[in-house]
Amino acid sequence: MDITVQELKQRLDAGDNSFVLIDVREPYENSEFNIGGQLIPVGSVMGAIPTLQDHKDEEVIVYCRSGNRSGMAKQLLVASGFTNVKNLLGGMLAWRENFG
Repeated sequence: MDITVQELKQRLDAGDNSFVLIDVREPYENSEFNIGGQLIPVGSVMGAIPTLQDHKDEEVIVYCRSGNRSGMAKQLLVASGFTNVKNLLGGMLAWRENFG
């Protein structure tokens, strides 16, 4: 099960902090525009798994520019035993299209 930009925006606007938000884009992309996720570029996800272990059974939402890299990150996390990982469908392209 993944998550739409509308669902995520609604949760963020409501102050919902019950999930871990991870931006798997590159630093330059994050500095251009971001929605507050922890920056872990997709190439660094495997190395970051030990620091994310405490969140293994929590909801983790990953996002990138279009949803492709975050889809890969989701697979890596799930393969590493994370139980509730969601990909932000359409990524930041969909976010900006919907919310400017």
